[in-house]
Amino acid sequence: MQRRNFIQNTLLATGTLSFGLAQAITPKKKSLLKVAFLTDVHVKPTSIAEEGMRKAFRHVNSNSSIDFIINGGDAIMDALKASKEKVQAQWDVWNKVINEENKLPIYHCIGNHDAWGWQMQEPEVRNDALFSKGWVVQQHKMSNRYYSFQQKNWKFIVLDSAQENNGGYIARIDEEQFTWLENELNTTSTDLHICIVSHIPIVSFCSAMFSDKNEANGDWRISRALLHVDNRRLIQLFKKYTNIRCCLSGHIHMQDEVEYLGIQYFCNGSICGNWWNGNFKDFAPAYAVFEFSKDGSVTREFVNYAIPQ
Repeated sequence: MQRRNFIQNTLLATGTLSFGLAQAITPKKKSLLKVAFLTDVHVKPTSIAEEGMRKAFRHVNSNSSIDFIINGGDAIMDALKASKEKVQAQWDVWNKVINEENKLPIYHCIGNHDAWGWQMQEPEVRNDALFSKGWVVQQHKMSNRYYSFQQKNWKFIVLDSAQENNGGYIARIDEEQFTWLENELNTTSTDLHICIVSHIPIVSFCSAMFSDKNEANGDWRISRALLHVDNRRLIQLFKKYTNIRCCLSGHIHMQDEVEYLGIQYFCNGSICGNWWNGNFKDFAPAYAVFEFSKDGSVTREFVNYAIPQ
């Protein structure tokens, strides 16, 4: 008993208990950038959706430490099979709220529901200059449907991850974009840390949990629309660049964090929750706040907010 007391007293005196070690060895790192990631707003011209979007952007803008916002895609409820008038009404609400509630820089990623007309066959739709992604690129004033930008010693590469496929969409990047991505990675200085942004996850556990049940034989159900079908090809490319630190996505309306081959993959819930009907599965409406450090480390926390009833 005396020996045990001696050891305890010695440990307390030298500060080698786990609590003391945690404080001494792992102090909280000072972030270089603080970024709000808002995804899957799915706004539409209803009072609940508009007020919910207002609350989210108002909340983000009240945090003076946020440097900028990334919109993870699916800004509007749906343009895949909506008339031109209905799509314009959705964009009108989006732009109204952004103009009135947001003062922060915002970088946009295209979501599958932002693309117009993929589930429509009328020639007047498919021959329109706004068909597919022309409309969302115009509304967000994007330079291109995929692009990159740099903030301090971080480069952000924003991908266009949904492509038209058999009356719907498939999660992948096209060949033109893959060639661009190869060149973008190859010409990025190794002094820069890299964050990849895609609407649809490249690696995710939530994609497997989206369906409520497995196939009859027990196989998991993971639709081509829920997870990048080209993720093996992308992973092989990413392996060549040790300065790729993380990948951020939305789409699933669920939250997860997966580390695979040294890269952190974050799926970041949704602003609208269950499409403006409360929580989606186990996840409340929320946005993510990321802290990007000078040394390449990344942390995330979620901010929940109450959807108007």
